[in-house]
Amino acid sequence: MNSEIFISANPKKISIALAEDKRLMEFQEEGQSASYSVGNIYLAKVRKLMPGLNACFVNAGHERDAFLHYLDLGTQFLSYDKYLKQVRKKGPVPIAKAHIEKELGKEGSIQDTLQQGQEVLVQVVKEPISTKGPRITCEISFPGRYLVLMPFQEKIHVSSKIKSAAERARLKQVIQSIKPQHFGVIVRTVAEGKRVAELDTEMKVLVGRWEEAIKRVAEAKTLPTLVYEETSRAVGLLRDLFNPSFENIYIDDEKIFHEVKDYVTLIAPERSDIVKRYKGTLPIFDNFDITRQIKSSFGKTVSFKRGAYMIIEHTEALWVVDVNSGNRTRNADGQEANALDVNLGAADELARQLRLRDMGGIIVVDFIDMALAEDRQKLYERMCEDMKQDRARHNILPLSKFGLMQITRQRVRPATEVNVDETCPTCHGKGTIKSSFMFTDVLESKIDMLVNKFHTRSFTLHVHPYVMAYLNQGLWSIKRQWQMKYGLGVKVIPSQKLAFLQYEFYDRKGNEIDMKEEIEIK
Repeated sequence: MNSEIFISANPKKISIALAEDKRLMEFQEEGQSASYSVGNIYLAKVRKLMPGLNACFVNAGHERDAFLHYLDLGTQFLSYDKYLKQVRKKGPVPIAKAHIEKELGKEGSIQDTLQQGQEVLVQVVKEPISTKGPRITCEISFPGRYLVLMPFQEKIHVSSKIKSAAERARLKQVIQSIKPQHFGVIVRTVAEGKRVAELDTEMKVLVGRWEEAIKRVAEAKTLPTLVYEETSRAVGLLRDLFNPSFENIYIDDEKIFHEVKDYVTLIAPERSDIVKRYKGTLPIFDNFDITRQIKSSFGKTVSFKRGAYMIIEHTEALWVVDVNSGNRTRNADGQEANALDVNLGAADELARQLRLRDMGGIIVVDFIDMALAEDRQKLYERMCEDMKQDRARHNILPLSKFGLMQITRQRVRPATEVNVDETCPTCHGKGTIKSSFMFTDVLESKIDMLVNKFHTRSFTLHVHPYVMAYLNQGLWSIKRQWQMKYGLGVKVIPSQKLAFLQYEFYDRKGNEIDMKEEIEIK
C-alpha cells in the first residue's frame, strides 16, 4: 500500500488528506483559529465537586468546564499533588527528588481526595463534543514516535503488536538503561528493531517537554494556564501515521512545510526527501484529485458499488447507516448472492467512511437481510478485516437477528462534517439569477476595479472549471483579452471547489481579496 499526505493551508483554514493507493481515506479540516486541545496540559482549578457522579468539574480554560472522574485521577495522583505543591512553592524541582506517595485506591471518593478551588495538573483526552465539555485526566503522558513517557510511573510496557519475545526483552532492557528515575514508558510498535541511540534521543526530547511544562507550572500567575501545547495538527497526524509506505507528503504552505520537514528529518533523516513543497498553479487538492473524492464521499447519500448506496445520518446518541442495493442489476445466482455482494461492498465502504468522517460513539448499520448464517458470518469477518487499518479503538458485534450490526468506535473529537451541497452564490437560494452570459462582464468589472482603483497589478482569479474552459475558448480568448488590457499579472485558475458562477480573487501571497460586493448589471 502506497500512502500520500496532502496538506492545504490558507489564512482561514487548514485541510489534511491521507490517500492510500490514490484513494482518500482520512480527511481533517479546521479553521486556523480553531484550537485542537487533545494532549494539551493545563494547570487548572477544581470548580465543583459532584459526589453523586464521583467526579468533579474543572476550569481548564475552555468554554465549558472539563469533566474529571475519580478513576481518571490515576494511581499516582497523591505523588503528583505533593510534587505540584512543591513546585508551586519552591520552583522547578527535579522529578528524581520527588517523594513517591502510596497509590490512590480505586474505591475512593472524589470529595475525600479533592477540594473546591484546589490546583490540579490535567491533560485533555477528549475534545468538547456537542453540549459536553472536554474530558481530562491527571495521568500525564508525552507521546513520541517510538515512546510514550509517563511521569511518576515506573513500569515499562511494550506494545503487544511486537510478537518476538527476544525483541520485547531487548526493548525492555534498553529502556530500563536509558530512562530517568520516576518515569514510566510505553514502547510503541514502530520502535521494533530501533537502535539505542534513536530511542535515547527521543527519550531526551520527551523528558525535555516535561521539564519545560514544570517550569511553566512554577511561573504560572493565573489559573487556568496552558503549560504544554501538543504539536501542530499536521505534525501530530504524522507522528501517529508515519510509516515506510509513505511515498510523498505534499504541502502548499511554506511555514507548515518547514515544520513537517524538520519533524521528518528528526524521526527519519533518510526519508526527509518525501516532504515536498507544492508550487503548482492549480489548488493542491484539485491537482491530486482530492476535491472530487471529498465531494463524492461526504453527504447523506454515498454510492459505492454499481448503483448500490448507503444513507448515513447522525443523531445525538448514535450514527445510523442504511444499506440499499439501489438500481443494481440482480445477481444471476439469486437474491441471496446479490444481498451478500452488496453487503460486502458496503462493509468496505463503511470502514473507509468511519475513518474519513472520524465517526465515533455507537454506529448501527442496517444491512440487506440475508437468510444464510454462513453469509452473515462472512459479512462479520469482512467488517473485522476492513477495520484492522483503523487506528481508533473499536468493537464490532455480529449481526443481530434483525440484521443489524453494532459498532462502537473511539471518539476524541467531533466528527468531520463537510457540506457538499452548494447554495447558488448568485441567487443565494432565491431561484432566479441574472443572465449567465453577463457573468464575464461582472468578472471584468471586478478586474478593472482591482487594477485601476486599487492599483493591484498581480493577482489570480479562481473560477469553476467550466467557466475557465469558456474563458480559454478560441485563439483570441477572453482570458487573453484581459491580459492584454490589464497586464499579464491577471492569472485565471480553475477550482473544483467553486460553484458554477462563483469566483474568488487572491493576491500574490495567497490571501483572498474580498470582491464579493454586488455590481449592478445595466
